[in-house]
Amino acid sequence: MSFYNEEALTPRKIVEYLGRYIVGQDKAKRAVAIALRNRMRRKKLPQEMAKEITPKNILMVGPTGVGKTEIARRLSQLVNAPFVKVEATKYTEVGYVGRDVESMVRDLVERAYHMVKEKHLQEVQEEASRRVEERLLDALLPRKRVQEKVTNMVEFLLGQGDSNEREEETEDPKRQATREKLRRLLREGKLDAREIEIEVVESAQVGIPILGAPGMDEMGINIGEMLSGLFPKKKKKVTMTVAEAKRVLQAEEAEKLIDHEAVSTEAVRKAQEEGIIFIDELDKVASASSSTSGPDVSREGVQRDLLPIIEGCTVNTKYGPIRTDHILFIGAGAFHKVKPSDLVPELQGRLPLRVELDPLTENDLARILVEPENSLLKQYKALLETEGVELVFTEDGVAEIASIAARMNIEMENIGARRLHTIMEALLEDIQFEAPERKGEVITVDAKMVREKLHDVVADTDLRKYLL
Repeated sequence: MSFYNEEALTPRKIVEYLGRYIVGQDKAKRAVAIALRNRMRRKKLPQEMAKEITPKNILMVGPTGVGKTEIARRLSQLVNAPFVKVEATKYTEVGYVGRDVESMVRDLVERAYHMVKEKHLQEVQEEASRRVEERLLDALLPRKRVQEKVTNMVEFLLGQGDSNEREEETEDPKRQATREKLRRLLREGKLDAREIEIEVVESAQVGIPILGAPGMDEMGINIGEMLSGLFPKKKKKVTMTVAEAKRVLQAEEAEKLIDHEAVSTEAVRKAQEEGIIFIDELDKVASASSSTSGPDVSREGVQRDLLPIIEGCTVNTKYGPIRTDHILFIGAGAFHKVKPSDLVPELQGRLPLRVELDPLTENDLARILVEPENSLLKQYKALLETEGVELVFTEDGVAEIASIAARMNIEMENIGARRLHTIMEALLEDIQFEAPERKGEVITVDAKMVREKLHDVVADTDLRKYLL
């Protein structure tokens, strides 16, 4: 969800918004903020100039648990643009079993389609509500039906079995008055609990994927759509309350009112002009050796397949072809065992902005516990409040938790802020288990309690490998 309109979404505002959820990492926040703002600036340029300006793709480098993925997640909530986050490890080189890299672009277009469709659905809600009202009134007060002779046997065989009936066209004044009275009761919500029988369209058939052709994975075909011109859509009668019928019919009528072709066209345009793809775990497809056998072949193949996507090419989707020239790509990886320079040189060149994220210090971990909106401590407090237990964290308690987390990150694998989750669970395990029996209590978590609860685990080198 976007909290600012486009003009108000300045780089400073973007950094400010990200700062509400992510501690530190100002370089990464600024790089992302500038990239987003440049997208908006480009829209105001003449078309000829705008074509030449391509986004400056970003590579985020930093240890795990420092905020790379969180920046991407919060960014997707801020901008009203198609956004997908993918893991590079999901893809394989063309020719190997698995997904090819073009599917990330198709995921982006799919996301754009749902965004645009949602907007179009909102625009037709008023007209859909009017039609729903008429259908509900027809169900509450059915019109008289007159038998007719079947004149078209083909239509009858194709499933239009009701073609031998038609509704009586004229209505007497008394019936019309009754209908208006029901309309008033319907609008007042006095009929919501009444059960009625309505006719609804059956769900469409599940798409069947096309297999075999390179680049055609997940381009599903819908048998129902293909045959819709030959056979009428199946309908079924269901019994439900008026309140439930309103919801079902509202969705059905709104779906009928939107132009799906226009939605597809707008979705493709929106994806190629405003789309953002965040590729995580990019270091997992890099190889430190120059080996050309084993898994390294596929890893380097994935990198080579990424090159044309990031540089700019045409990808076929079920909504139409899309150009990737102006999609913003943000790569990220821990790069523990490999370096960014171990990526193929061409891929390095296509991610020109390199941003290093700093490892988290003890002070950063303490701030992460309390500063972000809905921080970890606030989450545990809220969970235990549902049981009537009040948790109070003292300053020295928070400092002790951060100190232990920082020490564990140094002595064991550095997993950043994720270490706080394991420590908090170990610390509050007994309290969470006993909470239903401790209703009304106020529990204070201070440095003494933290040391007592975690002493055995922290002191035992072997045990902490499994618990912390």
